[in-house]
Amino acid sequence: MSADKPPFEYSCPVPASADTVQLDHGGGGQLAHQLLHEVILPRFANEIAASGHDSAMLDLRNPRVAFTTDSFVVNPLEFPGGDIGKLAVFGTVNDLLMAGALPRHISCSLIIEEGLPLAVLRRILQSMATAAGEAGVTIVTGDTKVVERGHGDGLFINTAGIGERIGEIVIAPQSIRAGDCILLSGDIARHGIAVLAQREGMRFDAPVDSDCASLLPAVSALLDENIEVHCLRDATRGGLATILLELAEISGLCFAIDEERIPVADAVRGACELLGLDPLYIANEGCFVAIVPAAQAERALAVMRAHSVSEQSVLIGQVSEGAPALMLNAATGTRRQLRRLTGQPLPRIC
Repeated sequence: MSADKPPFEYSCPVPASADTVQLDHGGGGQLAHQLLHEVILPRFANEIAASGHDSAMLDLRNPRVAFTTDSFVVNPLEFPGGDIGKLAVFGTVNDLLMAGALPRHISCSLIIEEGLPLAVLRRILQSMATAAGEAGVTIVTGDTKVVERGHGDGLFINTAGIGERIGEIVIAPQSIRAGDCILLSGDIARHGIAVLAQREGMRFDAPVDSDCASLLPAVSALLDENIEVHCLRDATRGGLATILLELAEISGLCFAIDEERIPVADAVRGACELLGLDPLYIANEGCFVAIVPAAQAERALAVMRAHSVSEQSVLIGQVSEGAPALMLNAATGTRRQLRRLTGQPLPRIC
């Protein structure tokens, strides 16, 4: 080793492009500072996010607090009707609502792949901010990591959400009773088909948009009107059939649904028939099931139909005593038991 040459040579390479995320954006230096203060925080401008602390101090007076966490890895990042940012916010908000909690605050951790165009990141962050405003939540804390090219598929988002329980009703699968009615807030399978079509470059005669939406208006209205809601569940991954089967198993009761009552958009039905998919198992992101006493079903439907996110609400079935199962009364007049799929028909849809 030469005496006049230092044993290590440090270099500070110039980023390959000012228009894409670089590894140095995750290094804690000047570029990381710029990413946080010029790209991320301006989209989430509130006192808590701008406090400079790694933790948020929250004022929660309600002793009953709901807490949830979720991760989003959808491919592609942007699709008709939404994007990964909108999906992350509404997905977290809706999980809290399904527990009967009013969403208050969420966290946001970004895992960004080197090379992601900053223009795409800005659009997604703005989409998150817009969705948060619509849902009445604040993004109060978060984190940013940058991973090497080829290790992150563009962008992954992890969230956590905190909400305050509304009222004293225990909304849970264990509250379901025999005789309850199963209400569905709208047509199914749009999200999964929209993401698949975008990913595979498919074109249908009628475009299919994701149903990605906040369920806050419908759920809060149900609770404000003192509907005795026994259980709520958003029909996300696995679709309507999977979540109903889970509820049947947890409650120890038999669920029966009528195929002809379940709304499916013509374009979605046509796509499913073409691809050999069953819409009952395709994911949704703005659709939920409400299980209520039979005596309150009609009033609950009227409340739900008053809001755009659930204006297609219908009664699709009932709960009865019997071995835990999900039965489908098919349009052909037959009756069969629905089971879990052994594989996943559409990967990377949320």
